[in-house]
Formats: sequence, C-alpha cells, structure tokens
Amino acid sequence: MAKKAAKIKAEVKVQIPAGKATPAPPVGTALGPHGINLGQFVSQFNEKTRDLNGMIVPAVVTVFEDRSFTFVIKSPPASALLKQAAQVAKGAHNAKTEKIGRVTKAQLAEIAKTKLEDMNAPSIDAAVRVIAGTARSMGIEVVD
Repeated sequence: MAKKAAKIKAEVKVQIPAGKATPAPPVGTALGPHGINLGQFVSQFNEKTRDLNGMIVPAVVTVFEDRSFTFVIKSPPASALLKQAAQVAKGAHNAKTEKIGRVTKAQLAEIAKTKLEDMNAPSIDAAVRVIAGTARSMGIEVVD
C-alpha cells in the first residue's frame, strides 16, 4: 500500500543570503517554532544556492505535520538584481530628484528573463516594463 501523504502544517516564506544560511535569525526564528531540523534545512539550502554568490534568495518552505519539510527557491528580488546591474549599494533616497545609476534595456531584458518564472507578467515585454518601473522607483535611470 502507498504511504499516506503528510498533512501540511505551515508554509513559511524566508529571504536568506544564498549559500550563507545559518540556524541563527532570520532562519531560526522563522522555522524553529515549526519544529523542523534547522541543521538539515541550512545544509540543503546552502547546497542548492551555492552558485548564487551570497545574493538574497527568497524560499518558500512547506512544513508538514511529521516535521519533515520541502522548499522551493525563487529568483532573487528585482531590486537586488538591479542594484547588481547598476553597480550601486542601495537605492536613491528620493527617486524623483536623485539618480544613482544606469542600466541598459539589454540588462533589463536579462533581469526580466531571470524573473519571468516568478512574475505574473504574460510576456517578456511586460516583464521588462515591470522591471523598468522598479528601476525608476529606485532612482536607477534606464538608457538605450
């Protein structure tokens, strides 16, 4: 007979630096109350994200009643990818008056391709427009 599927206890969303997760906060405080093996989660997460070089990576962790878990890694936030493309540390304080960097439309298209799976945009062109809007709100200028 097939084993009965475990019931889902919780779904937890966390954002952790790729390859650098530790059982300390934010991982411990988000997942500890659900009783999962934090050491096992940290080692699996670090192994899957090792090639992303410390970029912040969102993950959705599904915790089951038997304290087992699965997780899905999402693409990095658009703001982190834009900061990396524009080579800036953080966004502008006032995006209307202050421009902190520039990205090209080709860079926007590359970021949109990376994010397309996790976005609700119907096409790559729509995703590029969404990413361009994020860039403008951060004070990053879009050039041809």
